[in-house]
Amino acid sequence: MGNTSCVLFACVHQASIGVVERSGRFEKLAEPGLHLFNPFVGQWLAGVLSTRISSLDVRIETKTKDNVFVQLVCSIQYRVMKQHADDAFYELQNPKQQIQAYVFDVVRALVPRMNLDDLFEQKGEVAKAVLEELEKVMREYGYSIEHILMVDIIPDAAVRKAMNEINAAQRLQLASVYKGEAEKVLQVKRAEAEAESKYLGGQGVARQRQAITEGMRENILKFSDKVEGSSAKQVMDLIMMTQYLDTMKEVGNSCKNTTVFIPHGPAHVRDIGEQIRNGLMEASSAIVE
Repeated sequence: MGNTSCVLFACVHQASIGVVERSGRFEKLAEPGLHLFNPFVGQWLAGVLSTRISSLDVRIETKTKDNVFVQLVCSIQYRVMKQHADDAFYELQNPKQQIQAYVFDVVRALVPRMNLDDLFEQKGEVAKAVLEELEKVMREYGYSIEHILMVDIIPDAAVRKAMNEINAAQRLQLASVYKGEAEKVLQVKRAEAEAESKYLGGQGVARQRQAITEGMRENILKFSDKVEGSSAKQVMDLIMMTQYLDTMKEVGNSCKNTTVFIPHGPAHVRDIGEQIRNGLMEASSAIVE
């Protein structure tokens, strides 16, 4: 609102509207430009109002439904309506204070019905409710509410800290779940690989033993054919003795062994042969049964 003046000429600037009185009563609105007044009949420029959009930031402290105190920062953009500038000039002495009072009333009636999480999600609904109420009231006083923005929602510092800790705990819990699933998959794959390895190792041992058996059988048959009067038992004893000596040689040549005590002598060799033959016979009988 501009200063009043009692002059013969007055200029109303662009984006403004002048209020002209005559003999102390409202006469007309003055558009931007140069205006001539007649002071002899009491005509004068009572004041000038800006029609530009003004901004008012309102900070409201209230409580949510779950008993959390929060501060809300609302930004209200408003302007004087040209056709109702006289109402804005005469009806309200302090429009900012009036707007702030209505914002307080609407927000403190709406927010206590929401939880804190709902307030963050529905802050647009709060701004819409404030806009509808302000438009309805302030239009009667010659003001138009252009926009209302819910700029910020600020909970108490302790509440913000607790919310961050809850979020961090949830993320750690989710990470633990994913880590457990990964370890489970790793253990299953490791067990499957170990089982496959043992299976293939068993097949290799079985083929090795089969090859050894086939080789011994062929050697016995060839030796029996070439050496007359030799029996299969004698040939088998000779082969086992040879294997026994080769094994002793490998044990002696191994660099990882220090001192090994092994019973050695003809009797012990004969006992080893008997044990091997008995094992083969028992295995053969088990297969036949």
